[in-house]
Amino acid sequence: MPAALRASPMPRRLLLDGRSPARRTLLRHSTVQRRDGSVAPLNKLRGFIEIERKAPAPYRPAADRLADYAEINGPADQAELTRQSARCMDCGTPFCHTHTGCPISNVIPEFNQQVFDGEWRQAYSNLASTNNFPEFTGRVCPAPCEGACVAGLVDESVTIKSMEYSIIERAWSEGWVVAAPPARRSGKKVAVVGSGPAGLAAADELNKKYGHAVTVFERAERAGGLLTYGVPNMRLG
Repeated sequence: MPAALRASPMPRRLLLDGRSPARRTLLRHSTVQRRDGSVAPLNKLRGFIEIERKAPAPYRPAADRLADYAEINGPADQAELTRQSARCMDCGTPFCHTHTGCPISNVIPEFNQQVFDGEWRQAYSNLASTNNFPEFTGRVCPAPCEGACVAGLVDESVTIKSMEYSIIERAWSEGWVVAAPPARRSGKKVAVVGSGPAGLAAADELNKKYGHAVTVFERAERAGGLLTYGVPNMRLG
């Protein structure tokens, strides 16, 4: 084999054992209950076969939800998140992040792999590279990615929306969500009319990627557009 070919690193997502020794030890001692009730070591190669779909961030108890207007989702079970991420089978043609699956082309197989590997900060970086506001989409998106999931052809799809929600919640709790001003300002000014999710995403892109000074105009008393005046609090938190 030519030396250049031997030295070429494999793409990160194709590595079967690209984890740290500590992470390999953790996974080696992790187990999963199969569909038939038996217990086996957690294995991503057979995760979509052996693990049933389950919401890692279930709803809060109904009695609690009836007493307030707070968010309906409860805290995510970290062990269940790892198990559910193992159901993403790293398929050859991931329709989940095509335009018919995800309109903004989130790199879904990659961040599922990183959640499985415990690389939460990298998972957040991947998610934020394509999604300006995963806080919103992780809660109210209709999840066409799950409808396009290849696993759904023979079984239930991967819990992609719950995974996205859990990644951004972890990012906020860990303090990873910080301002990212551009390295260089363009000297140009841009006005964006409307502070709904589309307007705010446009303003974010124009500021962060192009260095423009952006002013957002809103006719209503509060910013947010549909997120403020159309989506109830229990959906957005």
